Amino acid sequence: MNYRNLGQCIADLERSGMLRRIDIPLSPDLEIASVQRRAAQRNGPALLFTRVAGSRFPMLGNLFATRERIRHLFRGSLRRVEALFRLAADPADLLRHLPDHLFHPATLLRGLPRTVRKAPVFACLTSLSALPGLRSWPKDGGGYITLPQVYSEDPDAPGLFGSNLGMYRIQINGPGYHKDKEAGLHYQLLRGIGPHHAKALARGEDLPVAVSVGGPPALALAALMPLPAGVPELCFAGLLGGRRMAMARAPLVYGLGKTLPVPAEADFVILGRLRPGHLALEGPFGDHLGYYSLAHEFPVLTVDGVFHRPDAVWPFTSVGRPPQEDSIFGEFVHELTAPFLSKVFSGVSEVHAVDASGVHPLLLALGSERFVPFTPDRQPREVISQGLALLGSTQTALAKYLFLAAAEDAPHLSTRDIPGFFRHVLERVDFSRDLHFITRTTQDTLDYSGSGLNQGSRLLLAVAGPPRRALCPELPRAFRLPEGFSEARLFAPGIAVLRGPRHLLPQGTADASLEALGAFLGALQADDPAGLQGLALLVVTDTPDEASQNWDAFLWTTFTRSDPATDIYGTNAVTRCKHWGCDAPLLIDARAKSHHAPVLEPDPDVEKRIDALGAKGGPLEGLV
Repeated sequence: MNYRNLGQCIADLERSGMLRRIDIPLSPDLEIASVQRRAAQRNGPALLFTRVAGSRFPMLGNLFATRERIRHLFRGSLRRVEALFRLAADPADLLRHLPDHLFHPATLLRGLPRTVRKAPVFACLTSLSALPGLRSWPKDGGGYITLPQVYSEDPDAPGLFGSNLGMYRIQINGPGYHKDKEAGLHYQLLRGIGPHHAKALARGEDLPVAVSVGGPPALALAALMPLPAGVPELCFAGLLGGRRMAMARAPLVYGLGKTLPVPAEADFVILGRLRPGHLALEGPFGDHLGYYSLAHEFPVLTVDGVFHRPDAVWPFTSVGRPPQEDSIFGEFVHELTAPFLSKVFSGVSEVHAVDASGVHPLLLALGSERFVPFTPDRQPREVISQGLALLGSTQTALAKYLFLAAAEDAPHLSTRDIPGFFRHVLERVDFSRDLHFITRTTQDTLDYSGSGLNQGSRLLLAVAGPPRRALCPELPRAFRLPEGFSEARLFAPGIAVLRGPRHLLPQGTADASLEALGAFLGALQADDPAGLQGLALLVVTDTPDEASQNWDAFLWTTFTRSDPATDIYGTNAVTRCKHWGCDAPLLIDARAKSHHAPVLEPDPDVEKRIDALGAKGGPLEGLV
């Protein structure tokens, strides 16, 4: 079914048994987010909250929380979009799957937006304070829009093909904003609105912005898509939604002059401007890495008008430590864009941004090693070039750790098999040769492990060739620890987790105790060269029990709490010609640091209330 608006989508989900109405009063301040997160983690239905405290607008959560529901939402168009993507990536697919490609002209036509004069979204005028002020976590700095569709145009090339539709969080209230007049617009590195804003600032002009909420579900997915420059997200929304996006401008009766076009069937739209030099503290906000992103200065959206359709529903999500609803977004986007991978990155056959690590902290990839195939010494050469390409463009450029293996060494290896992939890499890595650091570079805005906001380092670990070691199935008998380190346990073959002393050093400071640990292990090896055989990786943490519970916990602890340049140490570490290397085992300092952002923890009183509502006989039984 190709929905014209969100109301049609809700009705369809209800008929299909995929939506549950929540008719008890709940607050958008922590309570509704708690219910949504719990339901998402149980693969629950979409949720329509009909009695929202402090707002007359119903709220819709969990819309995209299962892959089955996403495929149901786009069942009328998804097969054709997938076929179109395969054809764009590989024209020979036309011959292999001819029936799938017969309808491309009609499919492509749906990608062109159409202009309409009357738009339901402009039927009613409201204010920011009338909107549901969702707070997901206790330390959130205000109410947020968590599924906004932020539209802007290139000041030098306005119009559809100079447009960007992105999902950047919007803070609609808080101490730094004038009530109903201002909102915070938080956009991160590599986001499409950035070049538009830069050009407006260079001109000394305001940048018009339109923030829509709701409408056909394809709009939200389009705002998340990592599309190439010059490919409008609105076109993709039409393709995925199976109908041309109806666009309209605000009626002149509102006295706003010429405004940006907005989706006519959206549920809400906020029209405003980013004024030069107008910044304010935005945040804190509980984010998808499992920590708060702290308060920093970001652009202020000066609000000119807030509008909604008569039957408006407010869609939302709540992010936090993965897995969450946005984890499913990522999986769906990966499935759609997979055919383009080898086109964008020559030789790369598979990429996995690991959700359990917070997505950007850890990227696993399969490349190919075809350089100098005539030499008997097979080692990383081409895969290094492929790794640098991955770290140099598109959203993969935000990866902090990139582990890259040559696919030819294990034809059945997959980055989705995380234990198997780690085993493959650790069996083959030469820590004296295969670690490639990029220091003092940009880093994901939400990652506080580095040297400052948007600043940190990256590590490319590239392997090719036969195994170098057999990973130990238990801690070697000769393994010992110096004073201050304890509770070592083998987490997986070749990987140990242990407790280290509390971290008290300033940000970006090498820790002498970790360097001493590396020297201590080096001395053990000198006494018994085979004594640590098979031990490849040591992770030092202050929560070894939690970190070794399962792979999700290990990945989250290890890669969200470490910066490669600062927090990697080694056994017999040495720098030669500015290349840092070491013997096995490699050490990663994954302790909580004094400069890290706080971990997300729910409000215990709110959780008790939701527990009671979900108890046997309660209105939320079976849901939370």
